[in-house]
Amino acid sequence: MSTGHAFWCHRWMQAWTVGLRAGSMTLLSLAGFFSGLSIRIAEPLLPRVAQHFSVELASAAALITAFAFAYGFFQLVHGPLGDRIGKIRAVCVAVALAALGSAGCAMADTLGELVMFRFLTGMTAGAVIPLSLAHVGDTTVLDQRQARVARFVGWVLAGSTLGPLVGGLLSDVSGWRVTFILPTVGFAVIAVLLVPAARQERVVAPAERLGVLRSYLKLVANDRVRRICACVAIEAALFYGAFAYLGAFMRERHGVSYTLMGLTLAGFGIGGLLFTWSIKRLLARLGPPRMVRMSGRVMCLALVGLALSPWFELLPVLLVLLGFGYYLMHNTLQTRATEMAPDMRGAAIAVFAFSLFSSQSVGIALFGLGVGYFGFEALLCLAGALLLLLGVWLRRNLHRL
Repeated sequence: MSTGHAFWCHRWMQAWTVGLRAGSMTLLSLAGFFSGLSIRIAEPLLPRVAQHFSVELASAAALITAFAFAYGFFQLVHGPLGDRIGKIRAVCVAVALAALGSAGCAMADTLGELVMFRFLTGMTAGAVIPLSLAHVGDTTVLDQRQARVARFVGWVLAGSTLGPLVGGLLSDVSGWRVTFILPTVGFAVIAVLLVPAARQERVVAPAERLGVLRSYLKLVANDRVRRICACVAIEAALFYGAFAYLGAFMRERHGVSYTLMGLTLAGFGIGGLLFTWSIKRLLARLGPPRMVRMSGRVMCLALVGLALSPWFELLPVLLVLLGFGYYLMHNTLQTRATEMAPDMRGAAIAVFAFSLFSSQSVGIALFGLGVGYFGFEALLCLAGALLLLLGVWLRRNLHRL
């Protein structure tokens, strides 16, 4: 082969590699979109599912609890698996299985079957976000990483924003079963399109290969890991414990349709998107310590306002505020998590995500019990007050994370 031919062959291979990497990141972002959609698509369905199966609202909430628990618990499997076989390969298999789980939800004959398939969907869809973030960490230099992470999170937020809207709209128009067809098709198409990138992915062996158990023992022994994961666990239990019941609260107090409920809940995602669009200015003007303090104040204001406002028209604004405030805090914790153990990034982010989603399911279950005793209003105010205190604590202790 001549020197000229070798040069152009090398340039072609470089262009192919760059194109494949860009294409795989686009597909991972789309997978993040459908993962975000799946997380929140069931929220507006709770009253209708409870009515369909003739059960209490707390029983129907198992749709969310099962998904969240599986989503979080199986992070402990996805993280080391992605480190071992490759993040893109693991995501490719996971989204294929998530398509099967979503299809099962659409065909479930009993509440038990529906909860089981939601568990399967959560178990597999949960691989997408942490492994995609770990892939960004592996392939992007540190000074460009925040922008890349923000773009990916923007897709996830778009999915979570549309989730309640899609759930409410399709439930009103065609029934709750049709709601699960959209993620079924989305996950299936992405799985097929990811196959070439999964085949081309190269896995770099770590300097020290540890077993799964030893990897997690090493992480748990790290003080920084423990502090960050404890903070996100408290944040998740308080926030999502209250948030999961906002749809039912709106239905009970204001008598809104499922479509309007979904549109209103979508305000949370809009607030998150506003945060991602303004992140650079916020970092420049406030910095992370003042951001987390502001977060506690904003979330407290929004939750108390949601509990006490007699005007439904004010709720969309309060939900936008709630989304903006939540991501002020969560993004700061998430950024800390990406660097808490760079040599085991997949496993470290898996521990972080496990703490988030397992605590979310605990919070939803506890708040579900509390609703019957104390009412929606009292629990929303309690969650707001405790999140305010968490923001104050983080402001004073962020340097330790």
